[in-house]
Amino acid sequence: QMAMRSFAHLLHYGEPVIRRAVPLALGLISASNPQLSVLDTLSKLSHDTDSEVAVNAIFAMGLVGGGTNNARLAGMLRQLATYYHKDANCLFMTRIAQGLVHAGKGTLTMNPYRADRTLLSPVSLGGLLSVLVSCLDVKHFLLGRFHYVFYFLAPAIQPRMLITLDEDLNPLPVSVRVGQAVDVVGQAGKPKTITGFQTHTTPVLLGYGERAELATDDYVSLTPIMEGFVILRKIETEE
Repeated sequence: QMAMRSFAHLLHYGEPVIRRAVPLALGLISASNPQLSVLDTLSKLSHDTDSEVAVNAIFAMGLVGGGTNNARLAGMLRQLATYYHKDANCLFMTRIAQGLVHAGKGTLTMNPYRADRTLLSPVSLGGLLSVLVSCLDVKHFLLGRFHYVFYFLAPAIQPRMLITLDEDLNPLPVSVRVGQAVDVVGQAGKPKTITGFQTHTTPVLLGYGERAELATDDYVSLTPIMEGFVILRKIETEE
């Protein structure tokens, strides 16, 4: 919220060069996390009188919804494609943004945080920043001869599935609880680590800020963080 307020001030009082950077910053702070407040701000900026601000806002919309299949955002981009049907640059960026939103049919993420948001991947962040910095002069880079800079997004993309395997690395469907992660650092006892959970059978998709835990006592996870590929070991019961 503090960042959003700062960006709002920059939009009101900043020079054109600074206003062009604000939508990119919004996209970076909530990559693959389509919050309504961010989407509304970017939607307004995508109709800006400065064409470079509009193009950057459209790209940021793609980044914010990257790999989420967000229905609201997909609807916004369809409206933009109709609105800009005569503007080649804005239409090109709208198609790119639509591709990012539906990346991997909704099974991917571009968020640089890994391992339950405890680690920041420098490779992912570098890939995102390479494209965003080139967007500061979008007409000469991405809309000009250097459109292949978009490929720098590839290192930032990773699957957001949770797939459980047995010790022979064969797929092992088990019940897991998926819910919003709760910060339990420093709390005594065994507090609940997730809230508002639903029970699914793996493989499952983990959204932004979600965490999974095993819902069965028959297996134990060999890793403390349930994310990506997780190997489970069967608990031997005494006869």
